[in-house]
Amino acid sequence: MRALLQRALGAEVRVAGEVVGALPGPGLLVLLGVATTDTAADAAALARRVHELRVLRDERSAADEGAPLLVVSQFTLYADTRRGRRPSWSAAAPGPVAEPLVEAFVAALRERGAHVETGVFGADMQVSLVNDGPVTLLLEEPR
Repeated sequence: MRALLQRALGAEVRVAGEVVGALPGPGLLVLLGVATTDTAADAAALARRVHELRVLRDERSAADEGAPLLVVSQFTLYADTRRGRRPSWSAAAPGPVAEPLVEAFVAALRERGAHVETGVFGADMQVSLVNDGPVTLLLEEPR
């Protein structure tokens, strides 16, 4: 499981022109990719790491600050671009496998007391953000 974190002053996700999720203030945009081998335990472990990572100002975490998170599923984080001109998506979990794990990740964050907004799984989404710093980090749950 991979999470691309972006510290944001603001962010929102639109589907068909409508805002479906937004950060109500400074926080983290989390682009989340699920691999074919990921489990619910991976989702819970990565949620803990994301929530506790000291990436906000003054070396604070979302847990420390009560900062909101906007989670957007993004299978393209598992693109294999090592050969040719066309990415391979074979490492990305198919929708019926990935969607429950994205939901488990979000649920784990909420169980920790985080304010979490989301995109719409599988939808054509437009994501906008004001990256703060800019700070962008890739986290992977080790196997």
